[in-house]
Amino acid sequence: MRRKRIIVTSVLVAVLGVVAPLSLAFYLSSMRAEQGEQERLRLLADYALERAHRSIASAGAALRSADALDLAPCSEAHIQQLRRITITTRSIDDIGYVENGLLKCTSTGIEQARIAVTPAEFTMDNGLGLDFNLRPVVSGGKRMVGLSYRAYKVLIDPVRFSDVIIDSDIQMAVAIGKHGVLDTLHHPDPVLVHALLAGQPAADGSIHAMLYRDGLTAVMIEPRSKLNDRLRREQLLLLPLGLLMAAFIVGIVVWLSRRRLSLMGELRIAIDRREFFVHYQAIIALDTGVCVGAEALIRWRRPDGSMIRPDLFIPVAEDGELILPITDQVIACVIADMRAALLADRALHIAINLCASDIETGRVLDVLERALEGTGIEAQQIWLEATERGFINVEAARATIEKARARGHAVAIDDFGTGYSSLSSLQNLPLDALKIDKSFVDTIATDAATSSVTPHIIAMARSLNMLIVAEGIETQQQADYLRERKVEFGQGWLFAKALPAGEFLAFYATRRAPSSP
Repeated sequence: MRRKRIIVTSVLVAVLGVVAPLSLAFYLSSMRAEQGEQERLRLLADYALERAHRSIASAGAALRSADALDLAPCSEAHIQQLRRITITTRSIDDIGYVENGLLKCTSTGIEQARIAVTPAEFTMDNGLGLDFNLRPVVSGGKRMVGLSYRAYKVLIDPVRFSDVIIDSDIQMAVAIGKHGVLDTLHHPDPVLVHALLAGQPAADGSIHAMLYRDGLTAVMIEPRSKLNDRLRREQLLLLPLGLLMAAFIVGIVVWLSRRRLSLMGELRIAIDRREFFVHYQAIIALDTGVCVGAEALIRWRRPDGSMIRPDLFIPVAEDGELILPITDQVIACVIADMRAALLADRALHIAINLCASDIETGRVLDVLERALEGTGIEAQQIWLEATERGFINVEAARATIEKARARGHAVAIDDFGTGYSSLSSLQNLPLDALKIDKSFVDTIATDAATSSVTPHIIAMARSLNMLIVAEGIETQQQADYLRERKVEFGQGWLFAKALPAGEFLAFYATRRAPSSP
């Protein structure tokens, strides 16, 4: 990833970091506003249902009171009692007595005309019959709702079912379940009301709430524009939080990108100033304890004396295509540091780590050949190591490995088991050695889930005739386990940590083979 790609990626992530929290804030504001408005509508619906239930209960009480009269039907005393019931019951406008399907008398007196009364359209759970659309002469043709019980029927002005105070832009309908509308307020669209009662969504996008209780349903409808005030309040609450989150994300992106760009810039300067040097971690023959070589590990000390860990700067160097000149400096350091020791002991070798691009292109082989020319160091004394990522392109890797071995270098796969390689890919690569990653060595003689992996790796290396180097040995128990299984070499803090050149040479002097000159 070059500088331009880092900048473009950072900008895209920063934009996403702004858009995502603000979009979430707008979404949550809209959702909370709609939920809040629907809750308000439900409260109004609850109030409307309470009023409607009172009207029906009052009318039902009037009907049962009339049915309990022990008077001759339509007598003067009977009519007076009907009149008293009508006057004292606010929810009804009139009450009448029905016999053989004909209205005989009402609270106003004996009915002279022959008025047929049909059976109720609907019977409620409380046993009362209900008519949704009566237009009696007494009301002047105005629509009335009828409730009946046995021989009595009352007329109710529909307004009794919608006698609530709500905003003029809120529409309401009170219905008997899904069977019919008792009354409406502020003229809601009948088609929309029936659609909502049938469980269909509001086609006009309006906000609505429905509440059902004891056989009655209240439907509240309002235009979506009513959300504006509540939406603004929610946005005033949530948008600042979204902005704070966006600012935090952008700050993190800027900090990370600047750090990455800054580190990459420092790496370029460090390469020019040759600030890199090498520490050496001893490789020990497990059967004899002799030091047979070392792995060259890159180190970077800034001019202020601070050290930067390899796991921090190597990925940046690889992304910025700076790893190649760093590898070249490692080669130069190894030759300068170890030339005398390598000339004195031809059995000694130094392993140099290669990046994936070097394995894929083979570039480093020519660099190494030029660096070794005239030094007296033999090619077989320089081992090459690459992690599994370097072997993804098997064909290119095989060509480089074959070329390296033809020149005398041994080639090892580093940190095996932590990357991409499989047994089939290893079988297709002419490798000399396999290095068991420290994460597997750590599980030796433990109950860890991966503790059984190490024996399989050893067996696989044996089947491919590869030397084995175990990394990260820290206990004698681990060393004994590996030695019992004929693992040739090991490295780790049990023997020595990675040391500067002078300290490594001093350590090597105490561990070199007795037969060495």
